[in-house]
Amino acid sequence: MYSLVSASVLGFDLTRLAGGGAVAEVLLRALTLRHEDLPTLAAALPDADRRTELWVAVQQAASRVPSIRELGEEITVQTLDAVRTAPIGTVDGLLSCLRHDVLGWTWTGTGAAARQSPDAERATAVLCDAAVAAYLRDQLDEETRRRLGAGWVLGTRRLPAPGQINLGPHHASVQGLLTEVRTLTPVVARRLVRAAEEQRRAQPPTGWATAVHSAAWAAYLSDRVRTAAAAQLLLVTALDNPVVPRADRAGGVWNLVSGAVQALVVRDLLDTQAAYRLVAPVLTVLGPAWLDPGK
Repeated sequence: MYSLVSASVLGFDLTRLAGGGAVAEVLLRALTLRHEDLPTLAAALPDADRRTELWVAVQQAASRVPSIRELGEEITVQTLDAVRTAPIGTVDGLLSCLRHDVLGWTWTGTGAAARQSPDAERATAVLCDAAVAAYLRDQLDEETRRRLGAGWVLGTRRLPAPGQINLGPHHASVQGLLTEVRTLTPVVARRLVRAAEEQRRAQPPTGWATAVHSAAWAAYLSDRVRTAAAAQLLLVTALDNPVVPRADRAGGVWNLVSGAVQALVVRDLLDTQAAYRLVAPVLTVLGPAWLDPGK
């Protein structure tokens, strides 16, 4: 379910989880890693006996995560809070995305013959420990989370500082929108919530889903999948703010802003109608200053 191609789905889950912002930060750092960084992370991996104990706790915690599919089709007052926070994906899906999408460049061979070097395998394990500790924040006790993240904390302290993530040919516009979201005031946040509600209730439907599909397809065809995924993950961290409660993110705010971010990444390739569908609602709320900040 989780992949870089469908990073907006991953972002939707992360923006509704207590530890989602921290997961996004791990994935973003992983997107910037180079071959020369792998030995440093590999050296920070705790010994196998310690990790075996921790991953027993991870497996038990993962079994307690509610799933939208398990909640059924009938939504009641009792299940509403669970629906708002239940992820679409799974822990296994997150780990697969990290290992094979984000770190796909560390593998050689294909199919059953695919292999990682010892350093790449150990570095990947450090990343997986940190990501799962944050993803399962509500299900794991603090001590287990701390021990799972210890290798990541140690390894990143030894790594050189990452450079700025390149958000593609429309970097300034994407960054401008992310800054607007990160600095939302309560008044503007409420307007964003109202805009999301209006779009969700619009009859006939506004064509938002079709436009998002077009933007995702454009990113794939233009080899901007990793760029678009980075933008979505940066949006998770930007929305990790009490000004927009998780219930409102689930209720439509994430979809509204995520669609605009996706459109901006492929702004030069997207047809005018699809771009309008995705960007116009956000422009109405935030104004146009961020769209072309250099002008």
